[in-house]
Amino acid sequence: MNLPNSLTLARIIVVPLLVVVLLTTVAEKWLGISGYALAIGIFIAASLTDILDGHLARRRNQVSNLGKLLDPIADKLLVSAALIVLVEKHLAPAWTVVIILGREFIVTGLRSVAATEGIVIAADKIGKIKMWAQCVAIVALLVAGATGNPPVSNFGWNYPAFFWEVAEVQTAFSNLIRFALTANDWKVFGYLVGRTALWISVFTAIWSMYDYFKTFYSANKKKKESAEIKSEQTA
Repeated sequence: MNLPNSLTLARIIVVPLLVVVLLTTVAEKWLGISGYALAIGIFIAASLTDILDGHLARRRNQVSNLGKLLDPIADKLLVSAALIVLVEKHLAPAWTVVIILGREFIVTGLRSVAATEGIVIAADKIGKIKMWAQCVAIVALLVAGATGNPPVSNFGWNYPAFFWEVAEVQTAFSNLIRFALTANDWKVFGYLVGRTALWISVFTAIWSMYDYFKTFYSANKKKKESAEIKSEQTA
């Protein structure tokens, strides 16, 4: 249990703490601060450990099989817990979270099948964009939730047009131009940034899942062709 693995394990341990802080009044009663504010701090700190543990593992030459196993599990647990709580708090639509989490199950299963075939599928760049978009969405929506109810409850396909018709949104941009932002304006911009990032997460989740299947199909095809050539040469 080296330092990078300890940081990864700590990220797993804070997952239930994040849920408790957001779904109960523990932060207000014990610390006298908003549960949303504490949750934002916990989530950002946990996200930073994801960067730090990988950097330390490579720098100290402490890359291990345990770390390779725990790191993706910790990432998925942290993001999944946060997204599910956002649904519970009516800060994110359930269908987007179902797509994002469903993609994780499918890709994990695909990589397991590929491993049994001797095929290693590395993480793609689109997947990394998806991860960052999810983190931005979670933090922004928690900021919005800390200031009250959402200015726009609708999240259908007409969401962008509907959003701009809301009086609170128009007021927020007017205050932005005058450099006089209020707490309600922060709520509006939090929703704007958060829900935009959530849309990006959904699209990149589907895109990266397609790339994984495409990579697996190509690798599997090459493997079969190579096996056929060897079989013919042996014959």
